[in-house]
Amino acid sequence: MNCPKCNTQLVKKYYKGMIEVDSCPNCRGMWLDFNELDKLEDVAFDDDAHKGSLVHFQSQTGYPCPQCGEPLDEFQYRLNDLRLDYCAGNDHGFWLDAGEDERVLSIMRQRAEDVQRKLDAESEWKQMLKGMHAFLKKRK
Repeated sequence: MNCPKCNTQLVKKYYKGMIEVDSCPNCRGMWLDFNELDKLEDVAFDDDAHKGSLVHFQSQTGYPCPQCGEPLDEFQYRLNDLRLDYCAGNDHGFWLDAGEDERVLSIMRQRAEDVQRKLDAESEWKQMLKGMHAFLKKRK
């Protein structure tokens, strides 16, 4: 397979020792098979039900899928300020330019913090309502 951005032959490597990816030694981008983006996200946040929708505002690019050669689509990643490329027609995978892997991890870490903050706030509110309910019961 060749890099969709600079046409250099991709080499297999282990990303952070956990996911085998196809990496471009020239531009440092990487090809993730379709399920490997989820594995990458799971490093920072593994609650799929609270990750949000993945693909928004997609449009076709002129870059070829390294597996089938069809044009990749670019999309807004989970409504964040990050645009990624993927093989929309055949679900082969995702292309991440250099540094976009760290952006994905950062976004997932923030999402994990946001979900935990929401759960903590809901728990505090529930306790306050219980206290108010108990107080009002005593007054009757």
